[in-house]
Amino acid sequence: MGRGKVELKRIENKINRQVTFSKRRSGLLKKAREISVLCDADVALIVFSTKGKLFDYSTQPSLERTLERYERNSYAERQVGEGDQASNKNWVIEHEKLEARLEVLQRYQRNFMGEELDSLNLRGLQSLEQQLDSALKHIRSRKNQTMHESISELQKKDRELREHNNLLAKKIKEKKALASQEQEGLTSVVITQPLESLNIGLVSSRS
Repeated sequence: MGRGKVELKRIENKINRQVTFSKRRSGLLKKAREISVLCDADVALIVFSTKGKLFDYSTQPSLERTLERYERNSYAERQVGEGDQASNKNWVIEHEKLEARLEVLQRYQRNFMGEELDSLNLRGLQSLEQQLDSALKHIRSRKNQTMHESISELQKKDRELREHNNLLAKKIKEKKALASQEQEGLTSVVITQPLESLNIGLVSSRS
């Protein structure tokens, strides 16, 4: 006997519902992989559980590329099909696009922080690893550049301070030399004047 038609309705038992969700989700992901391989199709799959947990699959290295492609095509089709009426819905469409993009970016951010990695397949984990490696290379390069710039700036300041100190030392040396010359001149005057007075006195007494 053949199987009877099963009525589709919400499973009331929470445990059974979770088990069914897990099995059907795995089957859905398997079908998505199969159609992408067999038919060389570009496939993207997004599933949210009742608790809001995200599960996704994409034949592209980044799900965001597929979403952007979908947004461009769907937006173009709506523009052609709806004509002038579509212009009145641009804000709604743009809002939906931004919300979808925001959700993807937030998920990527959580993935970069090492969170919610269970939803990533092998390809997604490899792509995430490559992006992190690339980001680390950029960070190290920028860090080294900043360090070199800081060292160059400190060396420049050091040279300026040395030149300033040398200039001050030269001025001090010149002032000391000038003060020494003035001191020698005063001493010469003090010694010469008494001798002249003595000579005048001798001349007067002989007269």
